[in-house]
Amino acid sequence: MKKVIYALVLPLVVVSGLVFANRETKNETSKKSAPKPLSASERKVELKKWEATPEGIKFKKWEASPEGQKVLAGAAKIKNHTSASTNMEAVVTSLSLPPGSRLGFGMMVRINGDDYILSFGPENSNEFQQLHRLKVNDKIIIRSHFVSYAPKYSYSIVSGDYAERDGKIIYKRAPRKGGC
Repeated sequence: MKKVIYALVLPLVVVSGLVFANRETKNETSKKSAPKPLSASERKVELKKWEATPEGIKFKKWEASPEGQKVLAGAAKIKNHTSASTNMEAVVTSLSLPPGSRLGFGMMVRINGDDYILSFGPENSNEFQQLHRLKVNDKIIIRSHFVSYAPKYSYSIVSGDYAERDGKIIYKRAPRKGGC
């Protein structure tokens, strides 16, 4: 009887030892694969390397062009609002994005006399239902935490976090899960 019990327990011990040993090696490799953040000087070096690439040269030329200057000026105009995530009054100028854009659901708006792309992200089933009811020339209040730009677009891109019309919330971005 003792021999049978030993015969059953011994393979169990061996298998569990292999499972735990394999688990530890997987954890070690995942820790090693996470890149550490670059220091400020390392970031500057990487930026200089990128600026020397064809894409970097093309971007620098766009920044210096009149179209690029217009887009950058528009982004700078609302920078204080986006960094503080305060209300901005916007007028809907178009319910569609420029042709060829791949920003998900969005619309064109005018804020303080400048046109912007208001992007809400990838289209989900019911998340943008009330935004679809907007019409051209509707006045809305928006909040954003981020404004970006790209040579592909003739307008700054405002990331929509909140939208309100006539005192009613029509969109509010859900907070990220598992993040800060």
